[in-house]
Amino acid sequence: MTTADVPGRLAYASAAGRWVLTATILGSGIASIDATVVGIALPAIGRSFDTGLQVLQWVVTAYTLTLAGLLLLAGALGDRYGRRRVFAIGVVWFAVASVLCGIAPNAAVLVAARALQGVGAALLAPGSLAILQASFLPDERSKAIGAWSGLGGVATAIGPFVGGWLVGIGASSWRLIFAINVPIAVLVVYLTWRHVPESRDEAASGHVDMISGALVTAGLIGVTYGLIEGQALGWGSATVLAALAGGVALIAVFLWRQTRLRHPMLPLGLFASAQFSATNVVTFVVYGALGGALFLLPIQLQQVAGYSPLRAGVSLLPVTIVMLLLSARSGALAARIGPRLQMSAGPVVAGCGMALFARITAGGNYLAQVLPAVLVLGLGLAITVAPLTSTALSSAPAAHAGTASAVNNDVARAAGLIAVAVLPAAAGITSAAYTSPVLLSAGFHRAVLICAGLCVLAGLLAAATIRDVHALPPARSAGGEVLEEEPWLSCAVDAPPATPAGVPARADRPPAAPAS
Repeated sequence: MTTADVPGRLAYASAAGRWVLTATILGSGIASIDATVVGIALPAIGRSFDTGLQVLQWVVTAYTLTLAGLLLLAGALGDRYGRRRVFAIGVVWFAVASVLCGIAPNAAVLVAARALQGVGAALLAPGSLAILQASFLPDERSKAIGAWSGLGGVATAIGPFVGGWLVGIGASSWRLIFAINVPIAVLVVYLTWRHVPESRDEAASGHVDMISGALVTAGLIGVTYGLIEGQALGWGSATVLAALAGGVALIAVFLWRQTRLRHPMLPLGLFASAQFSATNVVTFVVYGALGGALFLLPIQLQQVAGYSPLRAGVSLLPVTIVMLLLSARSGALAARIGPRLQMSAGPVVAGCGMALFARITAGGNYLAQVLPAVLVLGLGLAITVAPLTSTALSSAPAAHAGTASAVNNDVARAAGLIAVAVLPAAAGITSAAYTSPVLLSAGFHRAVLICAGLCVLAGLLAAATIRDVHALPPARSAGGEVLEEEPWLSCAVDAPPATPAGVPARADRPPAAPAS
């Protein structure tokens, strides 16, 4: 048996370690790229199927629904049955669903295939980082996770460029954005089975709680259906009211069930920490604003400003570049001075960037109207995201750090999901408005100002509720020793992955669940 066969024994500089790192980066990368390229492709998909805004909302939310609903369950499956096995299954599932997306004959099939894609993403997302945590030597984990985080950020950055280029080839070339997932997935599966050691939580026992996973997913579907269809069917429609009531009821049953289980999927005791609860409220507001704005922005750029898909994709690159350059420094600063200042100021700066999007009109000069907005937005997110993620983790007991990360991740995704469902209606973007550049532009301007207001609200909430780390009781080991807290780095735009950077990971801290 070689070192590569044994979990927890790999060195970062070894050939075996590099193969494991490559497999996990490529695996999580296909989900990251897919999340960004689909946004660029939405106008082309709408034209191809001759459909309106509601269907495009479902193209986005169907994926997020199953991903958010099953993320905690998927992490438990990996711990119980083997992280390598579940990761590989997720990659294969994602690839098959991508093929179904690419050959979808109509919008309904595409939406269903996107939901299946979300299932695959949920299976592979927690596994990529958990594999690194379990495979490398303790002193080498921070290097491996830092490389995974940085190179994953590069994948996020190139997604809009690749998507814009592929969509711009022809009328139905949006299908190619799904086809590119297949060869990457084949390579990932080969590398996984050839080089990645299997690992699992040997303490895990009993059955995996499939019922809780089904309850929260079905609840999110009901709520989302009601919010999206309410504008078309009427908010007093029996169908809409039944969907909303049923969804809320299922989520309530899920929460009640967590109080009855010995080993719940979501330990509600985490929310006894005021710091943890406040951080997740701020996360919900910030990522709701971000998800809503980034859903509508590519549509505005293409339908109103006349940008090509490639130009629209490239125009968003500065957001990711600024975050890649500044997130680590932001995390280090928060570790020195505490998170309160950055979590208060950062959302306000991001809100200013969103407000600047209201200047985008027909013609949309990039240097004058778009670039200032994306630079300010990127700066605001760089200030906010790393301390936000760090605070969500540091305010939870060390034994629940992995669950706390997954909860924070799910809160971010659920916020984006609800924002995509609600924001168009709140801004007056109806099906008729979607087909009229003038009406669409007016609705977009209202939408980004709403998002800007939400960001300012998030900053005020943070100022009122977040305490600096040095004011909190220090984390202690089982023997009562004070433990040094770790800095955490986050590079993603769509949701906050929590990845330790700069110091060796502690053996008592479970792996965090990353965003795709």
